[in-house]
Amino acid sequence: MTGPAHMDLLHDARWRCLGVDSGTVVHPDELPQDGRWLPVRIPGTAAGAIRDADGAAAARASSPDSSDWWFVTDVEVSGHGPWYLTFDGLATLADVWVDGTLVATSESMFVPFTVVLDHLSSTTRIAIRCASLDAALRERRPRGRWRSSLVSAQGLRWFRTTMLGRAPVYGGAPAPVGPWRPVRLVGSGEPVVLECAIRTALHGSEGIADIDLVLAGAVVSEAVVDIEGATAHARPDYGSDGTAHVRMQVTLPEVRRWWPHTYGDPNLYAAHVLLNGHRIELGRIGFRSVEQVPGDGFGLRVNDVDVFCRGLVWTPTDPIALNDPAGTRRILERCVSAGVDTIRIPGTLVYEDDEFYSACAELGIMVWQDVMLATTDPPDDPHVRSLLEGEVRALSRRCAGNPALVVLCGGSETEQQPAMLGLTGVPIAALDDWLPEIVDREWPGAVWVSSSPSAPPGSDTLPIAVGSGVAHYFGVGGYRRPIGDVRVAGVRFAAECLAFSIPPSDTAIEAEFGSVNVAGHHPRWKAAVPRDNGAPWDFEDVRDHYVRTIFGVDPSEVRWADPARYLALGRAAMCEAYTEVLQYWRRAGSGCRGALILSARDLQPGAGWGVLDADGNPKAPWWVLARVFAPVTVLLTDDGLDGLRVDAINDTADVLDVTLQVQAHTPSGAVPVDVSLPLCLDPHETRVFSWAALTGGFTDVNFAYRFGPRTFETATARLVDHAGAVLSESVHLVGGPARAVERGTGLDATARPVPDGWSVQVRTEAAAHYVHLDVTGGDLQDSWFHLPPGGSRTIAVRAWDPDSALSGRVGALNSATSAPIRVLPASDGHEVRR
Repeated sequence: MTGPAHMDLLHDARWRCLGVDSGTVVHPDELPQDGRWLPVRIPGTAAGAIRDADGAAAARASSPDSSDWWFVTDVEVSGHGPWYLTFDGLATLADVWVDGTLVATSESMFVPFTVVLDHLSSTTRIAIRCASLDAALRERRPRGRWRSSLVSAQGLRWFRTTMLGRAPVYGGAPAPVGPWRPVRLVGSGEPVVLECAIRTALHGSEGIADIDLVLAGAVVSEAVVDIEGATAHARPDYGSDGTAHVRMQVTLPEVRRWWPHTYGDPNLYAAHVLLNGHRIELGRIGFRSVEQVPGDGFGLRVNDVDVFCRGLVWTPTDPIALNDPAGTRRILERCVSAGVDTIRIPGTLVYEDDEFYSACAELGIMVWQDVMLATTDPPDDPHVRSLLEGEVRALSRRCAGNPALVVLCGGSETEQQPAMLGLTGVPIAALDDWLPEIVDREWPGAVWVSSSPSAPPGSDTLPIAVGSGVAHYFGVGGYRRPIGDVRVAGVRFAAECLAFSIPPSDTAIEAEFGSVNVAGHHPRWKAAVPRDNGAPWDFEDVRDHYVRTIFGVDPSEVRWADPARYLALGRAAMCEAYTEVLQYWRRAGSGCRGALILSARDLQPGAGWGVLDADGNPKAPWWVLARVFAPVTVLLTDDGLDGLRVDAINDTADVLDVTLQVQAHTPSGAVPVDVSLPLCLDPHETRVFSWAALTGGFTDVNFAYRFGPRTFETATARLVDHAGAVLSESVHLVGGPARAVERGTGLDATARPVPDGWSVQVRTEAAAHYVHLDVTGGDLQDSWFHLPPGGSRTIAVRAWDPDSALSGRVGALNSATSAPIRVLPASDGHEVRR
């Protein structure tokens, strides 16, 4: 936050970088001119430069930690000092030279710093040396009280850096080395905001903003903060170092509250400061209340409303250069379209850039932010404490006034690791003392969680217990429990869950690997499959287990005979697991207040944990979570002998007048049950019905009593608005999805052009299980759903560009054949209803 971009003398700087053997070059004058210098974009990393020069495969295969890396630029300078050279992040052990003089040393990739320079030459050379972390790790340091299972280099606990590229689970990403966050050089000819901290609070209907600024550059006589017409004035008091601290408070009457997008509007206010006529943006701020729901579980209450946090564990959209604001924005917008309202940034990765947090606030996405601690024993050391507190303080200032950040957490599995090794009750000073103290001071509007997972405060339960506090639930997943385990586990809040090796689409596999035949065995395919460090299995084995138990087939035999069928069964098994788990947690009375899926996006092409592939395109379970996470949705769940249960949910701030429709189809397509019920759902209201109550009596609709042969093929529940548009639909396969493959189900798909793409109508004669579309030319808005006999569904496809042409096919898991999507001429009055 330094003022206009044109003031930054490094705005268009050309940087180059060079890797050298550790310790061979200790001063910029010793750098060889004939080395392999690579152009590098800053912010960026050494691996990013390798990717630009040699390709992504070379970047992923590189080992940046093994070398010292130098980053150099020359800049033309005019005028008089002082100048302010600011680094928002250097990874990880770095020295900075200006015109051959050492001016700064950094030991944390997460702590920004500014160097004041009184004199610069007309052509100034800035050189940064990022020392080899491998070499630093060879130095002996005190051991931790336990060994981390995440990494083999246990000495990483002493360094404030990321596990990305340094843990086997992130094997597809190289370690970040270099100026991975912006570098700026600003002169003193105009006023500069070096630091800005804004804290917002609600007092009744008023919004209170406390602003703390550090000014430099040209001296100003008065600072005026303006927040959409509400102002405050202060006279800066300059010290001998040329900087001034300014504190002001602005009160906004009848403030509009910020909400997660699933529960209301994410209202924001633009904040500016006027300095000598220069208008400098301070960002957009918001006002909301957040607190932890009382009890032995965990949950959030936003603006006095209990919320169900539905979301994803984040992965960087560019894991190599760590700088992709456009890609990040695209993924966040896609998350909103799928009903995601919470993103967790885990303690194994990095704090995101300013654009990420700003976009989350604008889009109405809550952020659960881990401190970058994970599985290792944080040293009880004053220097480490200073660095750790510095990064939290820096994040506080970067996210000044941002209402999206609602949870601060002491890291990923920081308490779980010692607990699983039998070290119960181990005090961890960073989690018990240092971090809670600084979060209470710096983040008064956020909820503190000691670690993820963790037990409730004051509880004597283990942090790994899934039925209390914050859980990492992999009962359905890595521990291969039956899908019904979700009903007995009693999960109160899943900060991680549903980690599977999920195949991308056949089109994506063929584009990257050449053929679907590579799936399950090729070394390059296997390189992208997640595995726990040292485990004799990987997450593809987990997926195969659920294929076997759900569909009653041997996945290895299917893969040998029909690789495409093997992949389809794997995708369907993941959809089945997602459906059963997420629907149960989302329904009223489950006791669960949040589900954050591991993870958002793959770090490399292949079958990773992500519900989005490495290019950001949805995989099969994405469509399941989109239907279950939608703010207006209907859930149809099987309660055994109690029959089917229907939950009609309206999380929005609006009154919803809809019709609830329920139908049951026989295998022949007859509809002996067809009932409609008008509903008025108040804001944030859920209504629960039994199938028997809705239909006026007992029918063994879910085939629980098994009196004779199965009567029904499918059961369907819909929410329909007054215009007849289907807002939500849930189709239950009576007896489960393990059915024989039919020669054909009469599946058919036609598409008509609409203003932003196409409207695709899918029809079927017989029941179609896990209907899936594979298209080129646009982005699908739905897939991997069931259709009852004679059923249809209309799906929007948004065109990639005005010249895009649509092509593709539609298939179903229980159909031996697929059908092409036939594109028809546009018809007047045609509307997309889904």
